[in-house]
Amino acid sequence: MSEGGRTERFPAEGFLGVPVCDCPTALVGRGARAAILGAGLASPYRGAGAYAAQAPGAIRAAAAPFAGQRGHVNFDLGRPGFAEGAVVDCGNLALDPADGAGNRVRIRHGVAEVLAAGAVPMVLGGDDSVVVPVLQGFEGRAPLTVLQIGAHIDWREQLEGERWGLASAMRRASEMAHVAGIVQLGARGLGSARAEDLAAARDWGATVMPAAELAHGRPAAALEAVPEGAAVHVALACDALDPGLMPAVPTRLAGGLGYWQVLELIAGAARRGRIVGFSLTEFAPDRDIQGQGASTAAQLLAAVLGIVAGEA
Repeated sequence: MSEGGRTERFPAEGFLGVPVCDCPTALVGRGARAAILGAGLASPYRGAGAYAAQAPGAIRAAAAPFAGQRGHVNFDLGRPGFAEGAVVDCGNLALDPADGAGNRVRIRHGVAEVLAAGAVPMVLGGDDSVVVPVLQGFEGRAPLTVLQIGAHIDWREQLEGERWGLASAMRRASEMAHVAGIVQLGARGLGSARAEDLAAARDWGATVMPAAELAHGRPAAALEAVPEGAAVHVALACDALDPGLMPAVPTRLAGGLGYWQVLELIAGAARRGRIVGFSLTEFAPDRDIQGQGASTAAQLLAAVLGIVAGEA
């Protein structure tokens, strides 16, 4: 991989047993529609550490028992998910908790290489700081609409002196020339956002629909801010889900979205536009309970792969 990045091979098979690809550049000519890339950290805060660094491995392990059924009907979709060879797993980027700047370069170039190979990058984080270099990897491409589904809006200018951390992910996205729109769904409870941060998001033009509003409306109505035919990156933070389904998050807040709500939002985005990237973040393995969160994340990822890389 260019710019000093490299993949760190993991001991198990690829997610759901899909073929392993040594690096994104090797995708060229393979016909894969989607490529999984593990990025367990980017710019962790000193006070929090890299709490999601082991998330890619935990999610792969949760999917492993179903590898033999990967071509079977996925009833979350009503059809088989994706054809053999449509998805590959490019392993984990080699990242360093003490080198945020270097991590961002490696993630950005890893995503750009997947895109250059003609595949959709499916990034397994990592906290929400991973989303920043993932979006940077789309620089020079068609204008991008970011659909963020998560418990927090991430519009702080900086936190703990860090401008590239998880609480600033959407603020940094708003500064990218190729990001044309931001739609944020599912915020709830107390978090890092202050009144001025929410005002900054709305002044920029972001659509912010909290979980309370989603709970009383149709998911399809929440997607009206996504332009028809838009190129969409879906940034799904696991804390969007109710902790009864997803306990493996740093802060558990009641009132989260259900599995079907999240899946319908992603499927709706695919119907309205074209999903060109996906990131799954904020999965904290040490907070999981009997593997329930990992299982939920794996099931969601399997369904999203079917949406992105399945039937046209």
